[in-house]
Formats: sequence, C-alpha cells, structure tokens
Amino acid sequence: MIEEKLLSRKKPTYPVSQALNAYLKRYNRQTSIQVSYDDLLRFQGCITVYDKNEEDTLWVRCYYSDSERDIIDAALKKVYDILHSDGSDDLLDYLSVDAVDYCTFGNTKPFRIKIRNILNDGFTYFYVKKQMRRVFMD
Repeated sequence: MIEEKLLSRKKPTYPVSQALNAYLKRYNRQTSIQVSYDDLLRFQGCITVYDKNEEDTLWVRCYYSDSERDIIDAALKKVYDILHSDGSDDLLDYLSVDAVDYCTFGNTKPFRIKIRNILNDGFTYFYVKKQMRRVFMD
C-alpha cells in the first residue's frame, strides 16, 4: 500500500511533441548541453554540507581536479546562461560556480549547482538530474 502511494507521487514524463520541438527550434531554445550528469560524477572527493544548526543536510560538496574543474565550471556557467538569458556568452565572465553539491539521499541523487553573479553578489541554484531533460531552477 505504501509502495503504491510512493509510485503515484512520481512526476509523469511526457514525450516532446513535434509542435513543441518545432517551437523550441524556432525560438532557439533547443541546445545540446556540454556537461552531463556522468561528468559531474567524476568528482575527486567531497565534504559533508551542514545546515546552520550543524545538522547533516544529506548533501556533499564536490571537488574536482583543476583540469576537470575548469571544463565543468565553463559548461555549468553556459547552462545557467541558457536558462536565464538568450544563451550568448556575454555574461559568462561575470558568473562564478560557487558550489557543486551532490544529494546522497533519495532515488534521483541530483546535483545542486550554485551560481553567483560577481557584479552584484547575487546567487541562485539549479539542479541537474540523471536525465538532463530535468534540469530546473530553484
């Protein structure tokens, strides 16, 4: 019974229709992403992330080798730019990848990416799940 309830709460998936696909192409909103979930899994190590009460958040902060980090940061900034603007490279110099966190709990084990605008010190998160169609903003 509990198992049935859990399964019923899963978000349904829908195929991309031809009409939506045409719309995405027409307005230049369809693109290939230069970083994959598997790329993010290649971290060298991680540390536990605690909340303000020193409780384990079940997220770990990932770190990468210098060569991997440069490539991953550039690709993640590009994903953020695509999600927030027209996808041009004009803003990339003003963005910083502050953190790449990995959720150790649950089925989907998403990555949480913290992007900071260095001009105004504002930041936002976006999440990457195994199926890149499920990239979404917080």
